[in-house]
Amino acid sequence: MDNGRGGTETSGGGDIARTLDLLWDTGPRPSRGPKPGLTLDRIVEAAVEVADRDGIGALSMRRIATELGTGTMSLYRYVPGKAELLDLMLDRVQRPSQDPADLGDGGWRAALEALGRATLALYRRHPWLLEVNQSRPVLGPSALDGMEKVLARIKPMGLSDPELLSAIIMIDGYVVGAARTQLYQEQAERSSGLTDAQFWEAQRPVLEKAMHSGRYPVMAGLSEDTFGPDFDHFEFGLQRILDGLEVFVARRNPGRQDGGSRG
Repeated sequence: MDNGRGGTETSGGGDIARTLDLLWDTGPRPSRGPKPGLTLDRIVEAAVEVADRDGIGALSMRRIATELGTGTMSLYRYVPGKAELLDLMLDRVQRPSQDPADLGDGGWRAALEALGRATLALYRRHPWLLEVNQSRPVLGPSALDGMEKVLARIKPMGLSDPELLSAIIMIDGYVVGAARTQLYQEQAERSSGLTDAQFWEAQRPVLEKAMHSGRYPVMAGLSEDTFGPDFDHFEFGLQRILDGLEVFVARRNPGRQDGGSRG
């Protein structure tokens, strides 16, 4: 679920019909004596492992074949190419949890709250997702299973169907921004060799002088913990989005109870 992200790769860039066959297991089986132990599932798993470890830029059919200890041409008996493989990877990592409790134990608010946290965790496990433009996804069983579970939980909001979808898109868009910020911070620390604390300490003398200049009275008067690491900005933003949705739902459906637990 995505509003259109820029990236180094794009979903839906391959043979859509063939990708759908592979996603839904409706296509022909590999022929001409496939390598024993080599399966489409294993190829997809290996591709995800490569992307998790080395980034999406490291992904190639040759690299995956090397990981699996087979020849590159063997992979083409199972998947047409890298573009189709990427769509299989996207669907694989979106497999929803089978535990209903993972979407919270309350109403629609608890479900969207759990969705936000789970989506952030997904990007933390697979940061390469942030480099894939998923504005035109090829929908497989995992993506649809996940959407079905969330929609079933938030249907009682009493909104129109487009509005329900928009609520999910809103949460996803917020999470993507937060996940990308976290990823960039980690990349900056690795590339610079400076921790976050060291980076800001290097600027402290100049910033202190600026604060004492009288030019920035509001900023100079901020509390010492304003920029500290203890405040959970992600959780604060998520809860305020849910607060706004709760007000909207109440306005649309006077007398309806709220959506569940509130953070």
